[in-house]
Amino acid sequence: MTEPAGGEAETVLRLSGITKRFGPLTANDAVSFDLKRGEVIALLGENGAGKTTLMNILFGHYVADEGEIEIFGRKLPPGDPRAALVAGIGMVHQHFTLADQMPVVENIALGTQSLWGPRFDRRGAVRRVRDMSREFGLDVDPEAIVSDLSVGERQRVEILKALYRQARILILDEPTAVLTPLETEALFATLKKLVANGLSIIFISHKLQEVMAVSDRVLVLRSGALAGERRTAQTDRAELAAMMVGEEVTMPAVVPHSPGAPVIELANVATRGRSGGAPLDGLSLALREGEITGIAGVSGNGQAALAALLAGTLQPERGSIRFGGEPAGRWSPGAALARGIGRIPEDRHATGMIGDMSVTENVISERYRSRRFSRMGFIDWSAAQDFAQAIIKDYDVKCPSPDARVRLLSGGNMQKLILGRAFDGDPRIILASQPTRGLDIGAVAYVHSKLLEARGRGAAILLISEDLDELLALSDRIVVMSKGRLSRPSARGELSVRAIGELMAGHGEFGEPAAHAA
Repeated sequence: MTEPAGGEAETVLRLSGITKRFGPLTANDAVSFDLKRGEVIALLGENGAGKTTLMNILFGHYVADEGEIEIFGRKLPPGDPRAALVAGIGMVHQHFTLADQMPVVENIALGTQSLWGPRFDRRGAVRRVRDMSREFGLDVDPEAIVSDLSVGERQRVEILKALYRQARILILDEPTAVLTPLETEALFATLKKLVANGLSIIFISHKLQEVMAVSDRVLVLRSGALAGERRTAQTDRAELAAMMVGEEVTMPAVVPHSPGAPVIELANVATRGRSGGAPLDGLSLALREGEITGIAGVSGNGQAALAALLAGTLQPERGSIRFGGEPAGRWSPGAALARGIGRIPEDRHATGMIGDMSVTENVISERYRSRRFSRMGFIDWSAAQDFAQAIIKDYDVKCPSPDARVRLLSGGNMQKLILGRAFDGDPRIILASQPTRGLDIGAVAYVHSKLLEARGRGAAILLISEDLDELLALSDRIVVMSKGRLSRPSARGELSVRAIGELMAGHGEFGEPAAHAA
């Protein structure tokens, strides 16, 4: 890293008085900060605090109402993503921006040169992507079609796409959400090497331990305004969490207790894969009353198939499902709901909610035919709106009204609606798949408290998460999934994070007999 005379690092980016309004809502309120060469700034804030809006302004997707941006001393033209790319800004979005029907290598090279002209060196691009994949610990096949990839593999493509362009300023929006601990360590090691050579990074994450590990400075946004700034070495996670939400955040405590009888049992189940992920391969598992069973694993190793099977959207090719000790019979989404399964889907945008439908329509979507919301074949909209209003109040959902379009809500508020829908009626089984992905520390604490309340009432909970801290904090036992098979379950505190990470990487024994897996 080369510094100017006097030892002061060069300012590569300066935001001055950035303000953005959406009607009466002020998403960013006079935000100003700068970024030095070879520096990592962490950007923290609650869901809806304005982080993504601010980064979209920087990358040219939005135009600020007030303020300006300078990159390497030159004013950045507003609303021009190509100008941002040319200036050296690379952005890894939280939600994927990939062409599903194109190969990985073409997605990565797209925009850097013509993919169909005679000068496109496809073989060279494939070789470069393979080299980068090995260097960064981001395993992905350059020749694979994106639509065939798992969620985790698509995230790796996004990271490689930004690094392929040799960005001088890199914006990372939740870059480790689907990486194993070992992959995260490798990524951080690589980022440190790049930073030492002058790369500057804006790191957006809700994982405070990552922020403490990788950043030099922390900026906290609250209600669109800059609430505070700290040198990372001079703060701690508790202070940062309090700055984010405006008060001290206390994570709920887990009180040990003995589980009850099995509620649902899978025996030697095999399925086809889902969304490019691995199928289940002779899987046996039992979920017991008052117990949280955590499933750890790299995305794409069968978690999607397990969630779909329990939700009734995927049928077993072989094996059996028993409910309360009796054969479950024909399994379907309706049968799962009738048996008392509450579902928190992995992707709240794609499968959890329908963005162009109202809050009311979404919260009754799984039970609109029930007597509670139906009268002589017609929806009782009065009862439906009362239910939506109750969820909004009980779960502190920030939205204008039950008639608001769901796509206008932040991710955290969408997740609260899903929680209200899933927990309605005190379900016997809760299928929680990535329940806190992308949520701030306050929302995470809220989700955890709701899961523990359900556990206390005797619900059997399956927690599928790629956040090991979450699994270790909540799970009564942890099972690691690899290639559609399960490891031997381990009790709380039995295995270290590194040991679980090794299992997630496929190093260990899987496919234990049903007696062990249950």
